[in-house]
Amino acid sequence: MSDSTQQPSREIKVAVIGANGRMGSEAVKAVEAAGGLALVGTYGSGDQLGDLGGADVAVELTVPGASPANVAHCIQRGVHVVVGTTGWDDAALETLREQLVEAPPAGSGAGVGVLIAPNFAIGALLMMSFAAKAAPFFESVEVIELHHPAKVDAPSGTAARTAELIGRARLEAGVPAVPDATTHDPDGARGATVHGIPVHSVRLRGLTAHQEVLLGNAGEVLTLRHDSFDRGSFMPGVIAAVRAVGDHPGLTVGLEHYLGIA
Repeated sequence: MSDSTQQPSREIKVAVIGANGRMGSEAVKAVEAAGGLALVGTYGSGDQLGDLGGADVAVELTVPGASPANVAHCIQRGVHVVVGTTGWDDAALETLREQLVEAPPAGSGAGVGVLIAPNFAIGALLMMSFAAKAAPFFESVEVIELHHPAKVDAPSGTAARTAELIGRARLEAGVPAVPDATTHDPDGARGATVHGIPVHSVRLRGLTAHQEVLLGNAGEVLTLRHDSFDRGSFMPGVIAAVRAVGDHPGLTVGLEHYLGIA
């Protein structure tokens, strides 16, 4: 059988892990509706992944406790992975890099590609990019993320990624730490500090996924806000990631790198 380099127009075979969840069920519908993709497997909690139905790409949308093992399973079988599950810390990412070095080649003969995507919404990616560009010009920066109460992790992956990008931009520009005279906060009202940036998490019935970045100088405030009112807003990014991950061997953190937004 000819390989994919000889048949560039062949369908990409896709499996969805976490197919019964809120994001996973949307991803299943999006893959079924997308041209050039073929859904070959759907897997819920407790299902054996096996050979993933012969998939070229797996979309992993589960929970932080299950995601690393699922991704490792895919890598060991030479299957590219698009990961929307959050909670990947530096140690887990380093382990993932080591697994990729030892991985067998993908079906195309190239190295396995893994994308860790804190957010798939194009507007959210632009918001994060704009925030990183603006951050060195403001004395104060804080992030507020707002989600539904069924979300299990805090802060959100998007907020953590935003704080990382902002913190890096400010460090590279030589900007001092954000000012804060708080010395007494026994209940944690000031929120978490992520890469030197205060981050606040709201969990409220009626919300889906929302984030504000507040940037302040004396006499002015710039507010950047993105709202996802429906999980369908993430699906164009999921499909773009599925189509591109095979062209990016190794680990990539952030869909913005595939889209030229970074």
